[in-house]
Amino acid sequence: MVESWQDLLVSIQDISLLDVIPQIAVLVCAGMAAFYLHRLIARLTAADSLGVRHFTQRTIQRLAFPISMLLVVLLGRASLAALNQGHWALDLAVPLLISLALIRILVYMLRKGMRSGPLVKASENVIGILIWLVVGLHLVGLLPGLLVAMDSLAFSVGDLRISLLAVIKLLLLMGLLLVVAIWLSGMIDRRLSRLPYLSPGAAVGFSKVSKLVLIAVAALSVLNLVGIDLTALAVFGGALGVGLGFGLQRIASNFISGFILVFDRSIRPGDVVSVGEKFGWVVALHARYVVVRNRDGVETLIPNENLITTEVINWSYSDPNVRLKIPVSVSYSDDVERAMAIMLEIAREHPRVISDPEPVCRLTEFGDNGIHLEARVWVADPQAGFGSVSSDINLEIWRRFKQEGITIPFPQQDLYIKEAPAK
Repeated sequence: MVESWQDLLVSIQDISLLDVIPQIAVLVCAGMAAFYLHRLIARLTAADSLGVRHFTQRTIQRLAFPISMLLVVLLGRASLAALNQGHWALDLAVPLLISLALIRILVYMLRKGMRSGPLVKASENVIGILIWLVVGLHLVGLLPGLLVAMDSLAFSVGDLRISLLAVIKLLLLMGLLLVVAIWLSGMIDRRLSRLPYLSPGAAVGFSKVSKLVLIAVAALSVLNLVGIDLTALAVFGGALGVGLGFGLQRIASNFISGFILVFDRSIRPGDVVSVGEKFGWVVALHARYVVVRNRDGVETLIPNENLITTEVINWSYSDPNVRLKIPVSVSYSDDVERAMAIMLEIAREHPRVISDPEPVCRLTEFGDNGIHLEARVWVADPQAGFGSVSSDINLEIWRRFKQEGITIPFPQQDLYIKEAPAK
């Protein structure tokens, strides 16, 4: 290990080319072998998997490169030692590769605790490389000198001295504690969602509160660790109040409305709702919006404030059962009672129609072109949609009416000519 920049330069001058070439050859061979093995394992584990198997496959994939390279380096170091050749570079590569393997696993475990997304996946490699570079600088003895150089780049504002090192420490501590807070909140969220005696709405509420508390504690802890007086937050609170008054009131309104929706249990995950022209079931409740998915698979993000201030139809608020009305007309010359009996039979045979409340058929009106009947059925799964139920019943009514000779009339008009026009 070297102690300073000068020691490093002196050490480089004392290096013999005959010692460097074999070690470089070993490192190149180790890198090529590790890269090939990493690609091979990536192809073998490319198939989709879930649960523990998925975690194990991804862990092996992340360990493949450093561990395989480490094994080749250890073999090369033993060979050079047997030939009385220098192997100082390989001695340095061993702890670097071990630290790389440990860092990759640690960062991957932290990422698994957060919500998956392209940004999170991309930041995994960046964070891992940054941590590994810091560890590498420490192992080669360059970190203390670099810290002193960054601390010397500073300026003062009153009694407060701000240096590049202090800013980097603040950012790193903030990032680290926020990642830990989000990771813990993700674990709490998954744990609450698995509790059978806790409703989905209550689970979302507790999850939001825990996430907010953990992030607030992380932010206050960072400010305390870097020596910032927490009484200065009073000034920040006043500035935040002015900001809310001028331009952030909608964001604050949506945020507070989200907590109202969770705790008054008016909207819960899985509810079937209609908001204006939007119809679907609630997929997730977030701090700013609610995700509603329709039968086409289209997800609409509705601001929480809209659900508080506008009229919302919750089809499954207190009872998931929903009634459907299926109108049918028959001719005046047909047996109306037989037609109603057929409609009831068809309704009872449908697998999604429940028996309690039982289906009924009503004669609603004597129309101009026929007698209007209406089958009224109940379904217990509105999130599956209503179109398939109406279509199936209407299609079977058409078939049965044709078999029974019952006519479904269409609009028609009779035209009477009192006298022929003069020629």
